Amino acid sequence: MAAERVDAVQRALKSVSLQATEGCCKTGPGYKTPLDAYKNGVREKIVYLPCIRVNTAIAHKPDYLATVDVDPESPTYSQVIHRLEMPYVGDELHHSGWNSCSSCFGDSTKKRNRLILPAIGSNRVYIIDVGTNEREPRFFKIIEPSDIHAKADLGTLHTTHCLASGEVMISSIGDSNDNAKGGFLLLNDGEFTIKGVWENGDAAPFGYDFWYQPKYNVMISTEWGAPCKLKKNFNPADVAAGDYGHHLNVWNWKEHTLIQRIDLGDKEGLIPLEIRFLHDPNATEGYVGCALSSNIFRFYREANGETWAAEKVIDVPSKKVENWALPELPGLIGDILLSLDDRFLYFSNWLHGDIRQYDITNRRKPKLVGQVWLGGSCVKGGTVKVTQDLELKEQPEPLKINGKQYPGSPQMIQLSLDGKRLYVTSSLFSPWDKQFYPDMIDKGSYMLQVDVDTDKGGLKLNRNFVIDFGAEPGGAALAHEIRYPGGDCTSDIWLCD
Repeated sequence: MAAERVDAVQRALKSVSLQATEGCCKTGPGYKTPLDAYKNGVREKIVYLPCIRVNTAIAHKPDYLATVDVDPESPTYSQVIHRLEMPYVGDELHHSGWNSCSSCFGDSTKKRNRLILPAIGSNRVYIIDVGTNEREPRFFKIIEPSDIHAKADLGTLHTTHCLASGEVMISSIGDSNDNAKGGFLLLNDGEFTIKGVWENGDAAPFGYDFWYQPKYNVMISTEWGAPCKLKKNFNPADVAAGDYGHHLNVWNWKEHTLIQRIDLGDKEGLIPLEIRFLHDPNATEGYVGCALSSNIFRFYREANGETWAAEKVIDVPSKKVENWALPELPGLIGDILLSLDDRFLYFSNWLHGDIRQYDITNRRKPKLVGQVWLGGSCVKGGTVKVTQDLELKEQPEPLKINGKQYPGSPQMIQLSLDGKRLYVTSSLFSPWDKQFYPDMIDKGSYMLQVDVDTDKGGLKLNRNFVIDFGAEPGGAALAHEIRYPGGDCTSDIWLCD
């Protein structure tokens, strides 16, 4: 069956022109400025998200890209309306990005019509055509791991960003043998052929996410760990052995060289994952979430205009617990993002089970203004008993919607352009899901919507929207990162004032 799927996909690919889409429009993709997107952006009607299958009972089934209807006026609201199955099994789809985004605004030859979908399990990269029919994506091209390994010696590819040149850059977590390596794969415009590696000289010791800011000739990347370790499960001994990162890597954007490493500390800055510059292209600061330490750091350009630094601005205290792997339960910050007006910071605590909203008007002193609990490891009636909690007087209630209790905890988040809706999924990475939330493997993950108060702050679960990925036709699935067809606040980088 797998061979038949591959053959069918390859036949479909031959029928698709590999030339860049031609045409002319008044402007390029996206919006001129983040505030333009915030004030005048089109409301999202569908979203894309990768769904991973790991249940041993359905291990012969591939991952798929789900299209979900999020339009309240639609008859298929809160439903999966399309599933694009991958031709191979065991890909472990994860994050995705675009061929063009707001960094290409003003270039009428560019269109946001291809979704770049790396697979961190197989090291394969799928190029998905979403321009022909955005509700029913199809394959455009597949880049095989053997090609990538031969031309770039990179693997476990993670974050995709389009560049203003039309090229596509994808960060790596490892090399072709699953050793730690923070490099960057560069794909040519249009045909998505492998151009090589972006960096001149050595790669960073570790890799994960990145964000670039050409106006100040800088790119900053983050660090997860060695794929040969993290792909098995999370082992605290690997942290002690130095197999996980705690630095921010600062690159010269023009020269493509690593010029500085900011040590966040092997206690306070462990596993810095998602990084977000302020959306304002004139900004010289942003935030990064350190997963294991459960801290948010603010990074910024120093007064000399040449070097960068970081300071801790949010600290989520661990809970003392019983019946868990360790005597203390960290929040484990999974995802962070910033509203397009640069007023609010959001992040998820994957082990604790909450999403937080901070007012960052004062960049150095974020203020907690919203919080919602959506499951987690320390709910009432669960196996974990909290013996000391510096924030809550009692353990939160389990997540129940329409009489059903959902396993897992909030992980990936995506905000609407106007900042009023926050979409949430609960899968982090299948080996870690299996370790920390084993019920998700059989029962699947969830997708929820949280309503946001953009005036004074506040978060509230919208109980009219829920996607139960345990009830999928092909069996339970684990849903991860969310993308809008028109772009969003974690994929688009603005260059215009």
